[in-house]
Amino acid sequence: MKLTKSFTLPLLIVFVFWAIRLAEIHTNIQFTYLFGLYPRTLFGLLGILSSPFVHGNWFHLLSNAVPFTILGGSILFFYPLLAKKVIFYIYLLTGMSVWLFARPSFHIGSSGLVYGFAGFLFFSGVFRRDMKSISIALAVAFLYGGLVVGIFPTESDVSFESHLFGAISGSICAFAYKNIKEDEEESPQKEVSNNVVFEGYRNIEGKKYRYVFKPEK
Repeated sequence: MKLTKSFTLPLLIVFVFWAIRLAEIHTNIQFTYLFGLYPRTLFGLLGILSSPFVHGNWFHLLSNAVPFTILGGSILFFYPLLAKKVIFYIYLLTGMSVWLFARPSFHIGSSGLVYGFAGFLFFSGVFRRDMKSISIALAVAFLYGGLVVGIFPTESDVSFESHLFGAISGSICAFAYKNIKEDEEESPQKEVSNNVVFEGYRNIEGKKYRYVFKPEK
């Protein structure tokens, strides 16, 4: 059940990718020029939020959809208490960095998020150095080690800046949360549930506030 829930959100977002692509084809409007990210321009600011949802063609969408689902679901599954914050910061930091520093061109696609997710999962193993995080990092390196090539300007029509800043954003999140363990985050809830006062209040009944005292025999 936990595994299913972890991959539900990434799959829903991928469904949005598909819906936007179909809408672009149906309306015959190029969303790249409406919702793409164009660095250091006022109209390009919208692209910080919208550009990851726009893809140039079906191959572009499919090549991002699979790793987006796998890596995004992995963060939600292995780091459930950190996942939403990590995904949000990667999303925001990547877009802002591309807007500030990338070359003057339209940048679209969710590949920056893919690199951010991969960067977080890999560098969490580097910084945390526990068995779980190291195992995840090795799995990511084995499955997606080829992504490293994408951070270099090898193709003019590929936004290597999104890849680079996505990976940097993921590594920053991994470093920022390296000392936060899953069991430590859960401990306050356990302390509350085991508190004597909390257990006592469970015996309060209705509007009469009658406390049932049960002395030890």
